[in-house]
Amino acid sequence: MKLWGSRFSEQTDEKANAFHSSITFDKRLYKHDILGSIAYAEMLGKQNIITSADSEAIINCLKEILSDIENGSLLIDDIAEDIHTFVESQLITRIGDAGKQLHTGRSRNDQVALDMRMYIKDEIGEINSQLIMLFEALIETAKNHIDTIMPGFTHLQKAQPITLAHHVIAYFQMFKRDYERLQDCYKRTDEMPLGSGALASTTYPLDRQFLAQKLGFARITANSLDAVSDRDFCIEFVSCLSLIMMHLSRFCEELILWSTDAFDFIEISDAYATGSSIMPQKKNPDMAELIRGKTGRVYASLMGLLTLMKGLPLSYNKDMQEDKEAVFDSIDTVKMSLTVFCGMFKTIEFKKDNMYKSALGAYTNATDAADWLVKKGLAFRDAHEVSGKLVRYAINKGLRLDELTLEELNTDKFSNGSVIFDETFFKAISVEECVNARALPGGPSAKAMAEAINNGERYVRSCLDEQP
Repeated sequence: MKLWGSRFSEQTDEKANAFHSSITFDKRLYKHDILGSIAYAEMLGKQNIITSADSEAIINCLKEILSDIENGSLLIDDIAEDIHTFVESQLITRIGDAGKQLHTGRSRNDQVALDMRMYIKDEIGEINSQLIMLFEALIETAKNHIDTIMPGFTHLQKAQPITLAHHVIAYFQMFKRDYERLQDCYKRTDEMPLGSGALASTTYPLDRQFLAQKLGFARITANSLDAVSDRDFCIEFVSCLSLIMMHLSRFCEELILWSTDAFDFIEISDAYATGSSIMPQKKNPDMAELIRGKTGRVYASLMGLLTLMKGLPLSYNKDMQEDKEAVFDSIDTVKMSLTVFCGMFKTIEFKKDNMYKSALGAYTNATDAADWLVKKGLAFRDAHEVSGKLVRYAINKGLRLDELTLEELNTDKFSNGSVIFDETFFKAISVEECVNARALPGGPSAKAMAEAINNGERYVRSCLDEQP
């Protein structure tokens, strides 16, 4: 059944019909479409636009259709033009002429805008629930590794000693921003567009506020032209998902590196790795690599949506049908990636001894050597120069800084009579002291990390309190 067929004297070309149809992907909106229609039918009856008997018949039948789809007794027909057509066709087939009144004062333009907003609101809730589970996994790991010393990196070169807890909480902060971005996106998605019609509202006395309240929206859209042609909320949503994938990808890149023989910081569970068809010894971090790879498809969806909308005049244009696959694929990718990542992360074995040994190398305590000299009275720039000379000397000798003797340190080329090195120098440049002396909020010390973890736990509790 074509909702618009009476105007046309010829049947739609078979290939054009397949090209035009969206049922194969928009059928996932069936629940939101039916719930929106139930509220709309109730409002039509309340406003005496249709009889209360017809309103009740429509509502009861829509509930039956929803139940039949969900229990599997009704299969969505892929020959239908879209999910809206399918549902309305089922309604009319089941209750006859009363079903034809459902679309009074409504267009598919405001109907699909409603469905997408309802769908994205639900998906924001689901994805944020997954992020909360990830928060909990990150915090638990941080709590277990407050004293696990490892090297921190800049330019992928060892820079200064930190802890695994410090590193993990950095990602907690990234995903926390993702959670809050989705919450903010929700606010702009939470606008009810029904009553906008095709573009110019309607002459029927619809109660838009009633619909908004019934469907759980905070407010109604303010302009009918904008309401049917706005896909900012889709673009913003996929932008948020792109940032989640970017953060997952960065973390996966590190886990991939850490699992190599060159780092040997972690062992990824066999449940989240694969082997080689030719090399029996291989254990490949394929799940982490796939998450890293799938980030590109979410980025592609974002760029596709931006390109889709960039040249469209007001108001609705058929181009906008292309928004759905980009949104749906991004959602599916992010949800599966979060599920797999969370499972993989919770089963990782962290090799604490290897991390500690790595932190001892590459002169990661050179900054602390300079800081010790500053505390002895040198200007930082002079202290930096002396510390650099110490590093060069130690490299040539094949020694760590803490393996140099006081006799070597107290030569003129290092102390120049202005500083006398003593045993406190070695304490100051131990990796343990390098970490725990950095006790500022946000730093890696045990004290700072305990506070960061407490803050994280409080944040997670607040998130759980907000969950419906």
